[in-house]
Amino acid sequence: MEILTKKRIIAFIIDFLVITAIMWLLSTIIYPLVVLTGIYFLYNYSLIILAIIILLYFTYLEKAKTSTLGKNIMGIKVVAIEGELSYSKTLIRNLSKILWFPLIVDVLGGYLIKNSSLRILEGLSKTKVVLSE
Repeated sequence: MEILTKKRIIAFIIDFLVITAIMWLLSTIIYPLVVLTGIYFLYNYSLIILAIIILLYFTYLEKAKTSTLGKNIMGIKVVAIEGELSYSKTLIRNLSKILWFPLIVDVLGGYLIKNSSLRILEGLSKTKVVLSE
């Protein structure tokens, strides 16, 4: 279990480096458009855009491929405990990743409850992370 936890942390770091690169690329594309058109209010929505990108990245890749880029590199994947892995399950399990504080509460709550999953939302979505074969 300890090896899986270390792999999950490293995969999480890799995934957020990917998301940071996506946001950097998006900023590089959008900045000239904002300057040319003068629609600076778009920067007010950067956190909302980041949240959407995070949810799309994790939800889509975990459902379609059972692993994100980080999870794939670390040799782990997401599986459903009950039924089939669906978009709703992967969305629920990734809601806390939008901001750091909810993620910390999610992980600490999972640790304090001492359930079989690492996070509270993982237990609610009836999913878990396992080593890939």
